[in-house]
Amino acid sequence: MANAAEAELVGYEKTGLVSSLNDYIEHVRTAKDLKRPNGRHDQRSRECAPAGFLSVKGQLFARRAVALAAAGSHNLLMLGPPGCGKTLLANNLIKLLPPLAEQHAMEVAAIRSVAGEPVSNRHIKRPPLRSPHHSATHVALVGGGNRASPGEISLAHRGVLFLDEFTEFKPSALDALREPIENGEITVSRANYRVKFPARFQLVAAMNPCPCGNASDPRRECRCSSDRVSRYLGKLSGPLLDRMDLLVELPSLTQAELLEQEQGDDDQRRWVEAAATIQRCRQTQMQRAGKLNNELSSDELATYCGLSAPLRKLLATTMEQLGMSARAVHRVIKVARTIADYEESQEIGKTHLLEAISYRRSRCVQQLGKL
Repeated sequence: MANAAEAELVGYEKTGLVSSLNDYIEHVRTAKDLKRPNGRHDQRSRECAPAGFLSVKGQLFARRAVALAAAGSHNLLMLGPPGCGKTLLANNLIKLLPPLAEQHAMEVAAIRSVAGEPVSNRHIKRPPLRSPHHSATHVALVGGGNRASPGEISLAHRGVLFLDEFTEFKPSALDALREPIENGEITVSRANYRVKFPARFQLVAAMNPCPCGNASDPRRECRCSSDRVSRYLGKLSGPLLDRMDLLVELPSLTQAELLEQEQGDDDQRRWVEAAATIQRCRQTQMQRAGKLNNELSSDELATYCGLSAPLRKLLATTMEQLGMSARAVHRVIKVARTIADYEESQEIGKTHLLEAISYRRSRCVQQLGKL
C-alpha cells in the first residue's frame, strides 16, 4: 500500500496492493481480490501547470542569456553584486522549461523513488529544480553513502541544478561535477559497491565578483585586496569554467531601476512569450538531431552546427586572442546554434557567433583568468 502512488504512475493494469504479507497469504488461500491503484490519472492532470514568473527589474542582457540557456539546456554562470537579481533569474529559468516527455518524467520519478523521496502523480512532468546549500558535501552532490543513494546531481536529472554562492562550495565538490556535465551520468565507487546513476542536468550557478560583492559596482568601494579576490575566484578550476556555456556579468541596479513602477502584466507577458519561443526552439532541435544543442557531441558539430569559411576564420582568431580551449570553442559553437534557432535562422550567422563569443568576454569573466 505504501507504493500505491508509484504504482499509479506506472499504470500496470495487474497491480495489486497489500498492507502486509498476511494480506497476500489471504489472497492466495481464498482468491480474495486485492486492492487496486486508483488508476492512471488523465494525461492532462500530468502536465505541469504554468507557474507565474517572478518580476525582474532591468537586467535585459541577463534575461536574454537566461532564455538562451533554457532554449538549448546550456550551463549558465551569473556574476554580480548581491541584490542584482541572480536568484530571481535562476528561478525564472526553471519556469521557462517545457514539461518533460513521458519517458523523461518516468526517469525522474524512478530516481526520486530510489532516493526515498515522495513521488506523486501531481507535477510529474515538471522539470526538477535542486538547489543545495553551499555547505553540501561531495557525497551529497554526487551520491554514495552506505546504501548507494543518488545525490543532488542525479535528483536534478532532466532539470536544473542551481548552485548559489558558487565559490563557497568546496573545490573538490565542484570538480566532481565535471564528469557528469560531460557524460550525463555519474559512477560512484565505494568499497562494497559500484553503481552508475543518471545525471543529465543543466547547471546554473551564481556568485559574487569578490568576497564583499562590490568589485563590479562602480558606486561602492570594494574592500577586498587583489590577493583576496584572486584566492576567491581561484576556487573555480579552469576545467570547470570550460564547461560553462554562458558566463554573464550582471551590473548593480540603479535607484531609478529599483523604484521603477513596471507593469507586472507586461513583465509576465514577456516571460510567457520567451517560454513559447523556447519550446519551439527545443522542438526544432529534437527534430533536427534528436537531442538538445548542449548534448551534441564534438563529432556532431560539423553535421548540425556547420560554420562558413569566414566564420571559421573569425572563430580561429578569437581562439588565439582569448586563449580558448577546444572544449570552450565547441561550447561557443553550440550556443551560436541555439541563438540561430532562437532567431529562426537555418544557418549560423556572424551575429549569432559574435553574440555567443560575447558571453565569454565580460570584464569579470576575464578576471577569472581561466578561459
